[in-house]
Formats: sequence, structure tokens, C-alpha cells
Amino acid sequence: MSPEASSAPRSLAEALRARDDASLAALLRDRPDLVAPVPTDLTQLATRAGTRASVLRALEHLDRFALQVAQALAVAPDPATYDTLHELLAGDDGDPAVTEALPETVAALRRQALIWGDDDRLHLVRTARELLAPSPQHPSPTGLGPTVREATSGMSPGRVQQIVNTAGLPSTHDPVSAVNALTALFADRKRMDALLAGAPEAAREVLTRLMWGPPYGQVTADPAAHLRWLLDRGLLLPTAPGTVVLPREVALHLRGGRAHRVPEPVPPAVEPSVAHAPGIVDATAAGQAYTALATVEELLKHWDQGGPAVLRAGGLSVRDLKRTAVALDAPEPLAAFWIELAYAAGLLASDGAADERYAPTPAYDTWLERPVAERWGRLATAWLAATRTAGLIGGRDIKDRALSALGPGLDRSAAPEVRHRVLTLLADLPAGVAPAPEAVLTRLTWERPLRTPQRDGTEDLRIRLARWTLSEAELLGVTGRGALAGHGRALLGLALPEAGTSAEAGTSRPGGDARPVIDGHAAATAEGTTAVERPTGPLSLTFTEQTTATAVGLLAPLLPEPLDHVLLQADLTAVAPGPLLRPLAETLGVLADVESKGGATVYRFTPASVRRALDAGQTAADLHAFLAQHSRTPVPQPLTYLIDDVARRHGHLRVGVASAYVRCDDDSVLNEIIADKRAAALRLRRLAPTVLAAPCDPATLLEGLRSLGYAPAAESSQGDVLITRADAHRTPPRTAPEPVPEGPPAPDHVLLTAAVRAIRAGDLAATAPLKAPGPQPAGGELPRTSPADTLATMQAAVMTGEAVWIGYVNADGAASQRVVAPIRVEGGFVTAYDHTADEVRTYPLHRITGVAELAED
Repeated sequence: MSPEASSAPRSLAEALRARDDASLAALLRDRPDLVAPVPTDLTQLATRAGTRASVLRALEHLDRFALQVAQALAVAPDPATYDTLHELLAGDDGDPAVTEALPETVAALRRQALIWGDDDRLHLVRTARELLAPSPQHPSPTGLGPTVREATSGMSPGRVQQIVNTAGLPSTHDPVSAVNALTALFADRKRMDALLAGAPEAAREVLTRLMWGPPYGQVTADPAAHLRWLLDRGLLLPTAPGTVVLPREVALHLRGGRAHRVPEPVPPAVEPSVAHAPGIVDATAAGQAYTALATVEELLKHWDQGGPAVLRAGGLSVRDLKRTAVALDAPEPLAAFWIELAYAAGLLASDGAADERYAPTPAYDTWLERPVAERWGRLATAWLAATRTAGLIGGRDIKDRALSALGPGLDRSAAPEVRHRVLTLLADLPAGVAPAPEAVLTRLTWERPLRTPQRDGTEDLRIRLARWTLSEAELLGVTGRGALAGHGRALLGLALPEAGTSAEAGTSRPGGDARPVIDGHAAATAEGTTAVERPTGPLSLTFTEQTTATAVGLLAPLLPEPLDHVLLQADLTAVAPGPLLRPLAETLGVLADVESKGGATVYRFTPASVRRALDAGQTAADLHAFLAQHSRTPVPQPLTYLIDDVARRHGHLRVGVASAYVRCDDDSVLNEIIADKRAAALRLRRLAPTVLAAPCDPATLLEGLRSLGYAPAAESSQGDVLITRADAHRTPPRTAPEPVPEGPPAPDHVLLTAAVRAIRAGDLAATAPLKAPGPQPAGGELPRTSPADTLATMQAAVMTGEAVWIGYVNADGAASQRVVAPIRVEGGFVTAYDHTADEVRTYPLHRITGVAELAED
């Protein structure tokens, strides 16, 4: 055996053992499920890397070309050479794009431990081969069928010899050599061309139909002549009664050596669709950002005194969602998005009372006091990091239960990564340029190809998340007119590109994936970071305080300045030509009703709205002074008359407790009420010339009299007029919902360093040669020695300063192997430097199962 062959790794564990620490850290970073918990040695790491769950997770993060490479290896001989793999992907003619991209992709798959071995002996991990290799139950995306050896495994030796003879090959002594000869014939281009040259035209058509898959077909008990010609020569092989298959070697010959019809080594470009001036995009996005803030504020103000009740199963009822949509003048899906956004930002929660209801949180009041741009920054960062997905509301879960707003079952761990990736693709275009949405979806499909169709026939979740991201980013003002705004780029931690240039920030293979990449250590130690996943594994990407502050600083100058005035009109309306200062907007919202929204808000004054202001403690003089101060136009006379008329009648009637009573100094007014047939439902009766009593409560009596056109005022038991102000209802302090991560969190630099050190030390303990004579435990077993021998060996190691290998069982009964350098032995304890943990530890002697000395080399 040559030295090169003997040095080639014989297993994945040996291949990992040959790696340096940086390469092991890269593997653990790309596949974080391997580090939780930390493997005891490299053999355990290799075993865990080959488990079905771990391999499936790794395959799900491959781009289309990396997956095509893995699929090609699954149909290639094991092991395969690099040249064989290249031929399967590039074909006989050779595809320059494949030739250029293949080395990097193979290196990436090797780095992720999905393939191992040198280029002359490439192995696909066994579990990945089982998942990707073609079978009748699970066809391969390559469209290839079984090999000749697999297809003839159940065939009689005599039938195999008949096929060999009919194909023009000499007879052999056994079926194995016959199958080998047939396989060699189908793999020989020249001899196959000569064989197919004599095929009937109908036979060639059958081969053409089966060539790209599916490779299976149906035949009758008495097949036609052209099918018989194919069956006699093994170009079609029977797999079951009435079923034939095209052998893999024949299909590859017909395809020109390609495993895939269309290899895709280059990611599809996200082509520009529409170009706008960057200033227009930023201004449009800023206007939408202000609208988003106004909508969220209106929502929470609508629930200020206690919002809808919480369903028993959690969430908002369909009826309450419809009512909220009407209040916001928005479609129900849009109202659901604003509700979920406020919840993700920690501004909305349930109050936790016995009669549980939704209400604003104390953080809402703090949020209202912040500058407008900072308030937007909180909403935007909450949206980027949230795993709750409003687009799912109204659908059904896997148990066919309805998904409701604010209810359970809305978390999708892939949402933050998809949002960040979609926005990064927009950032790759020049400033002001918007792509076609389908181009973005096509790129995302290439980066995470679909392998199984959805059961309900809907689009893949990632594609739906991408569609929702494009629309939600526009609603929130992260994008404008389909293009990423300047403050949106800053929010992602990207610099604004120069006009006409691309914002490519880096690439990450496999996949040619262009995105900003931050070193795992730097990102993990940055304050306020949020972990987001990349195609090859979790990576800390930015939503830091610094990037948020930069985005807020870019947005602030674009937002409209709040106004301190309105324009009063003679038709009892007021026009706000822009956003109003908060005190002005709050007072005007009590005094008038909002009639229309948009660039300018129109308020209408009505008797009911004026009475509402008077009930809140305002006087007619206060209202006149307020309007005169804040109107750029003279106060119209009709509005003055309206306020005076309502104020004159306000409080003329008094409602108190009797169960309820009405008193009025003018008995003619009471006579009018008694005579009104509409008041019959109130069951009023006269107690005195100026007093009426009713059996209903004061609130019902107030509403009943107001519905008749009167303007009564409530009074206390002392006869004082009650001023009614809306009491804001707040929940106890609440924290925003935590995003649900997709799999284990990305390990930081400190954890990676410690994990690699522990794995190396454990591997040393498992593989280090022992001194002879002495116990020679089998691989993976703990050393076993008597207590006396253990004590003597430890004492000798203290004097010589040598490291020893011990078996140790902790207090929980977990056994482990460790390499330690004893420092002292006393009182039934051994104090030693533990190479596995890289620290000094103390071990009880009675928990050490055995000890063995390491060989000097």
C-alpha cells in the first residue's frame, strides 16, 4: 500500500482529527447543534455530525448548487473522485461555470462535514447518502434510477447471462462478473453509441422519455417489439411485475454524463425593475413611517381604557379584530399586522386580571414621550427581530385550529433571517432602485431550494415570509416605492452606496450568498445584537444600538415637523394641514370627530363632540380660547354658536342616585320629558315639581336622555357636577415577547474556543497510547484499576509531574474520560490540572474508576 493511501482518512472521525482548531471551530459555527452539549471527543463529534436530525438541518441550509453537488455524490460510486463528481455536474462537454464554482462548493461541504476525504476519495456522509440517493419511495431530484447492480440484485443468474449475450458480451462464469461486464458496457461511451445505433426508433423515443426521470415505466405481460429489444439488452430492467426502470448508467450516457438537467452554479441575479431618485424613495418611506406611527398610536389609544377580552385559548377574537379594523379604517390583515407589531415592541399586552383584557403597557407612555424618529426605530427593530408572523393570522395550524391575532402558534423561527435576507438583497441594488418581487423570490428559492411540496398546496413558508416582508417593509417605511430607503440600509448596518454602484458587502459559500458578515466573536460581544441565521448556519447579524441610532438620525430630518395650528372652516370642520403637536391633537380629538385622514386630517365639530369636551371639564370660555389660539383662520360664527348652545344646555338637567333621579329648576322641561313617548322605556315618575326618579342606574339614564336630544350632566351625592375623564388602563410592567430561535443559538468565540479545547483533550484521552504493562481498555471504555493501584499511580504522577488518563463518575452518575496532571493527593482527594476543562480541579478518589499512564511519545 502506498504511503498516500495509508495516510488517507478511513472515517469521518479520522478526517476531523486531521483538522486544525480553526477548521473545527468553523464546523461548530456552521452547525451549532453539534456543540450542544459539547462532544467528549472527535469520535462523538463525528457520530453526532452523521445523525439524521443534524444532517437534515445542514442540508436545509444548502443553496441549490451545493445541494446539487450533494445529490450528485449520492448517485456516484462511494468513494468518488473529484473528476467523477465534476463530470456528473459539468457533463461530457464541460460547463465553465460549474468548473469555476465546484472547488469552492466542495470545500464548503467538506468544511461542514457533509463530505470527507481527499479529492481522490470523496465520501458523502452515509446519512446524507441515504437521504439523497434515489429509491422507488423517495425519487431523487436528479431523476436517476438504480444502478445495474441494484436493479439486477433479485434477477436469476440465467436471465442476467441472457442479457449479457444479447448485448453482445461474452458469457461469464458467475452473475457478479456478468453484472460488472454489463455496467462497463453502459459506462463506455463508444460501445454504448454502437449499441444504440441499432435500436428501433420507437425504442429511442422510450429512452428519451425516461432519460430525465422519472425513470420508471409500465409494460404489459407481452411488451411491444421495441420494448422487448430494450429489455433483452438490459437497457430497461424489470423491478416488479409490469414495472421497468432505466438503469442509472444508461441514463447518464443519454444525458451526456450530467446528473442534473440544468446545473445552477451561479445564483440568479436580482435584476432592477424600477429606478427612482434616492431622495424620492427616502421621502416616501419617511411619510409611510410617520403613518405607521400614527396608526399604532391610534390603535393603542383606541384600547386606552382596556381593549378586547383575551380568548380562553389566548389571542383576539375574530369579532374584536373586525372592530379594530373598522376603528383603524384598514383591512383586517393590515389591522392584525399593526396589533402584532405593537405587541412585538412591548407596547401592548394582556393585563393578567381575572377578566383578562388587552391594554397598553407602561412602556407605551414612555414611548409616546420619545422623539418621533426614535419611536419608529423601536418599531422597526422589533419587526426585524420578531418571530411572530402576522401573515399567518386567519389560517389554520397543523391541528386545524384557527390562528388568531395575539394568539399562540404564530412564531416562525425563520422569519428574522428571511426579513434580513430580503432587505439585504434590496440593499445590493443601487440606491433608489427597486427589483421585481418575483426576482427576489427566485433568488431566495435558489438559496434555500424546495425539496418537498407543501401539503396544502400553498407556497413554501420562506417564500410567503418574503412576500410579507416586502409589503410590511413598505408599510413600516423601511422601503419606499419598493426600494430600500437610506435609513433602512442604516438599520441593517450597511453604508449607503454611491449612485450606480452595487452594495455587495461580502459572500458566503455555499451559494455565492452576498450579505454583510460580522465575525462571530465581534458580533457576540457587541451590545444589543440579535442572532439571525445565514444559509450555512447561525451568525450574529446586526440590529445594534449604534445602527438603530444611525437609522434614526437619517430619518429624523425627513419627518414632517408637528404643527401648532389648524384651519377652521364655516362648515363646522377644522383642517390639520399636517401632523399636530401632541397636546393640540389630544384636545382636538376630544372636541371634534375625525372625519377623514390623509396628508391633511379633517375634524368635524358636532353637538356630541362639544358635549364630550364639556364632560371632560372644559368650559365654553376654555373652548373659545383654545380655538382662537390654535386657528390660523377666524373662528367661524356657526362654531361659536354651536359651543354656546351646547354649553347653555349642558348641566341644565342633573342626574343622581335614587336608583337615579333627574332634577331641573325649570319644571316645564321635566313636563316635556314626561310627555315624550320615547322616554317611556326609562319609566320616569315625578317626585316633586323639579325632580323625576327612575329605577335604572344613572349611566343608563344619562344615555337615555342624551338619545332624546337633551344634554344632562351627572352629579355627585353632594350635588356637585361630575367631571368625567377617561381613565387610562395600563397593564402591569411587561416585557416584549422573546423571538423563538431556529435551533440552537450561534456559539460565540469564547464557547467555540472552549469547545474545541475540550474536544481535543477528550480525544487525547480516548486515543492516547498507554504504557505497558497496564490496563488496556477498549476504545471508549473507562480505565479500571483497584483503589490501591489508583492511589499509587496518582502519587507517582505527582512526583514525576506526568499526565495520566483517568475514568471519572460525577455525582449525577455521568461517566467521562479525562487527561489530568496530578498536583497533590491528600485526604481522599486528588488536586490536578484537568486538560479537558483547562483548569485545576479536585476529584474524590472514590469516584475515579481507574487510572492509566500515557505513553511517553
